Amino acid sequence: MSDTESREFCPRCGDPVPTRTEPLPGEPRDRDRRLCDACYFEDFDLVDAPERIEVLVCSGCGAVHRGNRWVDVDARDYTDVAVDETREALGIHVGARNVTWAVDPEQVDENTIRMHCQFTGVVRETPLEESVVVPVKISRGTCDRCGRIAGGYYASTVQVRATDRTPTAEERSRAVEIAESHVADKEGDGDREAFVSEVKETDDGPNVKLSTNGLGEEVSRRIVRELGGSVESYPTLVTEDGDGNEVYRVTYAVRLPKFTPGDVIAPDDDAGPVLVRSVSGNLKGIRLATGEPYEASFDDEELAARRLATREDAVETTVVAVEDAHAVQVLDPETYEAKTIPRPDFFDADAETVPVVKTRAGLHALPD
Repeated sequence: MSDTESREFCPRCGDPVPTRTEPLPGEPRDRDRRLCDACYFEDFDLVDAPERIEVLVCSGCGAVHRGNRWVDVDARDYTDVAVDETREALGIHVGARNVTWAVDPEQVDENTIRMHCQFTGVVRETPLEESVVVPVKISRGTCDRCGRIAGGYYASTVQVRATDRTPTAEERSRAVEIAESHVADKEGDGDREAFVSEVKETDDGPNVKLSTNGLGEEVSRRIVRELGGSVESYPTLVTEDGDGNEVYRVTYAVRLPKFTPGDVIAPDDDAGPVLVRSVSGNLKGIRLATGEPYEASFDDEELAARRLATREDAVETTVVAVEDAHAVQVLDPETYEAKTIPRPDFFDADAETVPVVKTRAGLHALPD
């Protein structure tokens, strides 16, 4: 076969073109691969760009509507959103290699950003440059999540109460912090269904309304895990969804323990007062007479204890003398008389003063 017979020719202009290698199986096929470079580049576009891009942004949280859903974006302002949407909308020719691009946003008005895009690439071993200008129109709306928040939507309520008392200020604030922190973690993981609808303070304790039942259960159990106590759930049927499934709102009743860390209590065991150290799980503390550890379950009947005082009631008093391994003399903070009290293991024999608490059970030293 002669050279003339094996030569390929451009089907448009008839000029000879080099024989090109057939693409491997699975590689994209270029229908214009037999055109010469001159004819090929006549109709060639390095970039496929839309005439206009419209972006719907939630005015509440900044989420962007893409397809049929709202997507959180990590953008500092609408210009960043416009750059991201332009990047998603542009198409680069499949035959281009070593493509680079730069964008120069131009703020036309409050809602329009003109994107000046500059592209470079290599096609058929030929360096190419192309510029496109794409206007991006920003419109504002309200996403489903922000609409629910604005409408006061909630699916569960966590009620924080305490047994035979009202929650302390610290317990109230910490319970709310736990709820808000847990919701923030969920939001950080991309859960757009997680939000706090309302926090309402009552005389008996805070009520926290949350967006889902699962969120209410998780928050209530985290509160109990840290602050102690128990939780019970009370579902209420409110409606049916479009598929006929029953929809419930659930109230999670968190019941904090009767005692709090820092309470001085008298268990019904005639072994002397206990300083409560922890109420998470079981009640844990220390015997003030001996310094020995104390632990009891809130379900035990033996925990029929009464509160005598709190650590805040303690006052600093003078150590008069250490009598022996089991007794020490201190000044009564009320009468200033020398009183002999039990010497617990935590007592520092070299201390000149010691915090004490005076109750119906007597005068007892407290650990620092």
